[in-house]
Parts: sequence; C-alpha cells; structure tokens
Amino acid sequence: MRVAVISSEAVPYSKTGGLGDVAGALPKALKQIGVDSFLVTPCYWQTKGEYLWHTAVDDLWVTWRGQAVQAKAFYSEANGSPTFLIDYPPLFHRDSIYGYTEDYERFAFFNHAALALIQRLGTAPDIVHLNDWHCGFAAVELASRRRHEPYWQGTRTVFSIHNMAYQGGFGMGQLPALGFTSTFARNAFNFNGYASAMKAGLEVSDTLSTVSKRYAHEIQTAEFGHDLDWLTRQRSSRLIGITNGVDYDEWNPETDKELPVHFSKSDLSGKADCKRALLEQFSLPIELDRPIFASVTRLTAQKGVELIRQGAGDILAAGGFFIALGSGEKDSEKFLQALRDYAPSRVGVYVGYNEALAHLIEAGADMFLMPSKFEPCGLNQMYSLRYGTVPIVRAVGGLDDTVQNWDAVTQTGNGFKFAPFSSDKLLEKIYEARFAYEDKKTWAKIQQNGMAVDNSWENAAKNYVELYKWTLGNS
Repeated sequence: MRVAVISSEAVPYSKTGGLGDVAGALPKALKQIGVDSFLVTPCYWQTKGEYLWHTAVDDLWVTWRGQAVQAKAFYSEANGSPTFLIDYPPLFHRDSIYGYTEDYERFAFFNHAALALIQRLGTAPDIVHLNDWHCGFAAVELASRRRHEPYWQGTRTVFSIHNMAYQGGFGMGQLPALGFTSTFARNAFNFNGYASAMKAGLEVSDTLSTVSKRYAHEIQTAEFGHDLDWLTRQRSSRLIGITNGVDYDEWNPETDKELPVHFSKSDLSGKADCKRALLEQFSLPIELDRPIFASVTRLTAQKGVELIRQGAGDILAAGGFFIALGSGEKDSEKFLQALRDYAPSRVGVYVGYNEALAHLIEAGADMFLMPSKFEPCGLNQMYSLRYGTVPIVRAVGGLDDTVQNWDAVTQTGNGFKFAPFSSDKLLEKIYEARFAYEDKKTWAKIQQNGMAVDNSWENAAKNYVELYKWTLGNS
C-alpha cells in the first residue's frame, strides 16, 4: 500500500497545534509498520534549514491563475519518514503560518502543487490522506481528475477532520481563479452562498475520519457540527473516529532529553526532581508537598480558559501552585500576568510557546487542567498520563475517550472529568483531586493507571491502515 499524507503543517518542520503533531507522526508510524508512506507539506520560512536535506524537484511547474508558475520541493526525513516540502516564497514565506485574508488562496496553490509533485514522484498512491480544510481543494481536484486521468483512477481519498470550527471560507467568485470551474466543483464548495473548503472535503472524499471516537459523534450534532452536522450525518456510514497517538520517541519520561532526571511507572522518584526543577524555573518556593496545577494551551475560548479565569482564586485556595504556559487572546494573557502579580509565590506564567518548558511542565506538575469547551482529540492529556501527571478534563471529544474518571472503590481510572461547561464543576474535580493527592498510596495508583495506558502511534497507525483497506474495498 502506498499512502501520501498531505498537511498544512507537520512537526518538526512547522506547528501551530495538534494537527502538526499528528501529520508529523502518522507517516513515521505507518512506515514503521511496513506502509510505503510519505508526507507533503509547505516549506515556510520558519522551517529550519537543518531539516531541508536537499532539493528533490527544482522545476515543479504548477498551473496557477491561468499560467504556469515554478515552485520547488525540498526533501527530508527529519520526522522519520520521507517528506517533501513545497517551496513557493510569495505564498509561504510569511511572518506566521496562518492568519491571512488569502489563506484560502495559499492552500489552494499548495494542494495543486502537492498533486503535481506526487505525479512527478512516480507510482500513484493508493490513498491520499488529506487533513482539515486546507486540503479540501485537493479532495475536489482528485475527485475530478480521476474520472479522466488514468494515473489517478486507482487512488482514493481519506479526509481527516481535526477541528470542525475552522472551515476555510471564501467567496464563490474566487473559485475560477483557483482553477475550479466545473459545476461539480462549484457544488462541492458551495455552502450557503459562499465557498467552504471544509465542506468540499467532507462532501467529495471517499471516507472521513476524525481524531477521536467521541468527536466523530459530536460533529453530527448541532452543538459541535458548526452548521455542517447535516453533512456529517449524511455521510455517517463513511465517518470513523480514530484517536490520535503519542510519539513516545519524543514524549517519554524515561528518555526525554528535556528533563533533568528520568523516571518510569515502576520508579517515580525522579518526578520529584522534575518538580523541583519546575519550581526553580519559575522562582517559586521549593515546597514539594504542595501540588502543582498546570496548563499548557492556546489561550482561546475553545480551551475553556474562561473556566480557569473564573476559578483561579479557588484553585489557589485549594492549596496548590498554578503554572501556565500559553499564548493567544490578549485578555487571557493579561489575566495570567495579573494572577502572577497577585500571587507571585504561588503562580508561574510563561506567555508564548517553549517546547522544552512544555516537557518540564508535563513532568514536574501533579495535575493538568484541560477544561475545554470542545476538544476533537487533545494530546496534552495523553502526554500527562505518560508522565504521571493526573489530568482534570471536561468530558468532551478525545478527552472523554482517553481519560477515565477515578473510582476509589474499584481503584480504576486515571484522572478526573466533569461534563457541564461550568467553573463550579471544574472546581469540584479540582477539590476531589486535591483530596486524593493527600493519600500517597491512592495518588500513586492513579498515576500508575495513567502511565500504563498505551496511546502509541503504532496502535493508531494500525487503525488507519484498516481504514485505508476499507476505503479501497468500498469506493
């Protein structure tokens, strides 16, 4: 089986969120279980030169706005899988990866270029695995081209929804300039009078997947479907949820290069040293018996930051430290800085993103807060489980799939979760966790339950292979 994964971001080349982690890890995991897989992603100016091994194609001609333009593609295996990075400076050399009014244009070009590159590479893939709205353009182009181009006739598409909230909307009048002139294409993109790349991908791809089983059901409801729930219900027989994996080469407390001391499920002693290092990092008192509540997140409404804001005083009253790493909405950034100023001996804040610090927080914290309004999958709760840091989450999406509520009677469960989107319900679980923390035997049991869970990408990759096989046999 030959699989081409196309994504707008992928670690280590680019990342703004979980999509980057998934797209970087999946091709590697597929390769490790014997699948002929490769990745195609843009080459942004932020992509470090050390990752670009050599130029694979220096004359990648792409038909764009009625004329041929020349792009090129670099080659790398820095993520453990063959990767082709499409370089076209006018569209990709920007100050940030996303956030421009013509993002739809940038990724339409990328999709055209990705398909042109794949044809240059030789044998057609059996599966082209597309990710989020940025790849909806390729779904339409492939569906059109395989009707009359022998090269693509055996290729099928899998379209993964990582976040239904982002839909790649733009004016219908822009479609011809992007190369989409047929009635089929216009119908695919048309969504209430404007064009939606997400809607197009959902409608024309052979099969659909989401990043957790729970989210696959949620996006078929009005609450989480973002006005496309009618379409996900319509295509429910071809929609499946596969929970993301964790790259244990990067996130493993036994080998993590960012940690001062390593530890494991059978020997947790090194976690205290990581906790000490974390407190020192933020110049907080070295009080190892006081629990650390932590958050590493984008500061957006999706992540439930408002619940943390509403309950911050009570979190401190529960007797713990609070450490946060993140950036996003300015009001939330200002709130965290104000909270640190209010309680400088109890609060540590880093506004921005720091990969090394994120690893230390996962290792040194005692509890990890993820009270998300919605969460297609989530990765930090799975990192936390691996590092013996007990997650406190809202029971939505992948958080509900991966965190089992602690049951003191049966001694089962690996975290604490609540359902209503309410700061009171969050605080109930914080106090419940705080109570469990005081019993060292109980707390160690919760930690070990979490560390025993296998969220590896190998398992996720095997599930994707089964989906690919099903797609090839049922399209």
